[in-house]
Amino acid sequence: MLYKKRKKEPDDATHASVKKEMAKPRMAKSVRIAELNRNKARIPAKPSTTMRGTVDRIIRSPRPSQPEKAQIAVDGPDHRYRALRIENTLTDENGDEVRLKKGSHVDVTVTAKDANPRN
Repeated sequence: MLYKKRKKEPDDATHASVKKEMAKPRMAKSVRIAELNRNKARIPAKPSTTMRGTVDRIIRSPRPSQPEKAQIAVDGPDHRYRALRIENTLTDENGDEVRLKKGSHVDVTVTAKDANPRN
């Protein structure tokens, strides 16, 4: 099987992105993080993701004092993490209590508590 020979780049050839990075002053990672934290105008965004899901079933509570739960089948992730159970006591934009029904389509948003847990 014949392969096409690629043209060799000269050893001293450097990509433009590498040259641009090398032109910046060297900083330790901790200094860069401290510089970002010091900037008050910058609002750090928490990492999050949104997935589509469907209410699989409604689970009645064994005691009246506990709320019922809604099991949501999420599309996409690994099969071990597809079912989420949440309390079925939600409020809408007007502040009224609402409940999910079996077969309802929902968007599930997962947000991290802290974007930088090591600091």
